[in-house]
Amino acid sequence: MDQLNEPTGKTHATRALIELRKKILDGELAGGTRLFEVPLAEELAISRTPVREAMSRLAEEGLLDRVRSGGFVVRTFGFADVIDAIELRGVLEGTAARLAAERGVSAEQIATMREIVHKLDACFGEVPGDVDFETYSELNESFHHELAGLAGSEVIRREVARVSRLPFASPSAFSPDLGDIAAFRRSLNLAHEQHRAIVAAIAAREGSRAEALAREHARAARRNLEHVLREDRSLIDQLPGLALVVD
Repeated sequence: MDQLNEPTGKTHATRALIELRKKILDGELAGGTRLFEVPLAEELAISRTPVREAMSRLAEEGLLDRVRSGGFVVRTFGFADVIDAIELRGVLEGTAARLAAERGVSAEQIATMREIVHKLDACFGEVPGDVDFETYSELNESFHHELAGLAGSEVIRREVARVSRLPFASPSAFSPDLGDIAAFRRSLNLAHEQHRAIVAAIAAREGSRAEALAREHARAARRNLEHVLREDRSLIDQLPGLALVVD
């Protein structure tokens, strides 16, 4: 009987995770909100177990904090927290790039990275600023996923994945909805040149250069976030997770 119920339990846990994460990132569950299993289970019309599993997963992702007396609370982040998360991703990806260059990667791995870069090339039209933002975002995520694994270190890959789960620290933090914002379109040209340079440095076994490029590349997210939070706060609603950020 337990085996028959297992797929349903997993489905419920996945649904609870997706729905709770969306409520948090959309600001429906504001920072500081206390969450309890029973009312959430009733709201989602599922048992307490998948809700408990979903909240534990969201705590691992950094979106919730456990409360000693029981339950969880939605986290809030200061601007400095956002910057620190982006900087940490840059350090980790820089380390991944340096170790990949120093240790060497296979011809197949370099070919995979170059193929992603080639596909990214096709996202840019002939007119300056003409970018297929949605496809670029998907390919950019693939680039960073592959980069994290190039060093052959499960520790680094896991830690890059962990910090990237924070929505504002993710390589794909900027949704396709922002593709019509000129400032973001322009930033993609530099970011893509950095993709090409990172791959070239790794292939050439230039560890220090690969690390510096990857760290600088992560700072593009910082500049874009500074633009939103300091210059055009009207865009906050279009960026997942910024509802959790307080000044």
